[in-house]
Amino acid sequence: MRTISASQITDTVARLCVQANTELPPDVAAALAAFQDREPWPLARQTLGLLRDNLSLAREKNLPICQDTGMACVFVELGQDVHIEGGFEEAIHEGVRRGYGEGYLRKSIVGDPLRRVNTEDNTPAAITLRLVPGDGLTITVAPKGFGSENMSRLGMLKPADGVEGVKRFVVETVRLAGPNPCPPTVLGIGIGGSFDKVAGLAKHALLRPLDQPHPDPFYAALERELLEEINGLGIGPQGFGGRTTCLGLAIEAAPTHVAGLPVAVNVSCHVTRRATAQL
Repeated sequence: MRTISASQITDTVARLCVQANTELPPDVAAALAAFQDREPWPLARQTLGLLRDNLSLAREKNLPICQDTGMACVFVELGQDVHIEGGFEEAIHEGVRRGYGEGYLRKSIVGDPLRRVNTEDNTPAAITLRLVPGDGLTITVAPKGFGSENMSRLGMLKPADGVEGVKRFVVETVRLAGPNPCPPTVLGIGIGGSFDKVAGLAKHALLRPLDQPHPDPFYAALERELLEEINGLGIGPQGFGGRTTCLGLAIEAAPTHVAGLPVAVNVSCHVTRRATAQL
């Protein structure tokens, strides 16, 4: 049994909050550069260049990539042979509190969805915990802005809708979103499970690097097909037109009921932020 202190978790989460908000993951930055190189529409290509300039300035000056520094979504893979010394969830919340304070990051969380009073420290975090074998602890902080989150959708399709129904739902989600999520976007797509499970699949799918296709050739082909169709919509960067509406997408699938076909699309903008550490 390995012991990890709550203070270690707090320190790690605080650091990751700042890192995730000031440094774009290498795979997302590489995708942005690659799409700019092959974008045929001049205005779209120029817009992608401006987005990349913003990324460079954020990194050089240690400033947030986006003014919306998001809800702190914290994904934890906890080894079943790990003992946490101290309060686990409170350690994460304290890390977010400290990271957003010391990093001068915008605080966007309200304590009640209807009474709308800001908590003033960006807590509580949204925590997703997975128990895994071993004595390791992996923490990923993925801040999620709501300009894109608000464009996400969940649908309970009929099994008869099949693959074509899933494709229609995903493409329709992007079409309805239009310029609102600050495209080019990144999409996390969940298929299967239950009403509550499929949304989690979609959010977790955003953690997979864009240069890693699905390990199942069937879903890898579906990812390629969807990306091609979405980029054929002509929405383009910031809605200015062109062939760069989506930088990439990832699918996560799970067993489901014989009578159901849940689908969820979690929309993220080009600043798909995540930072990971292993303790």
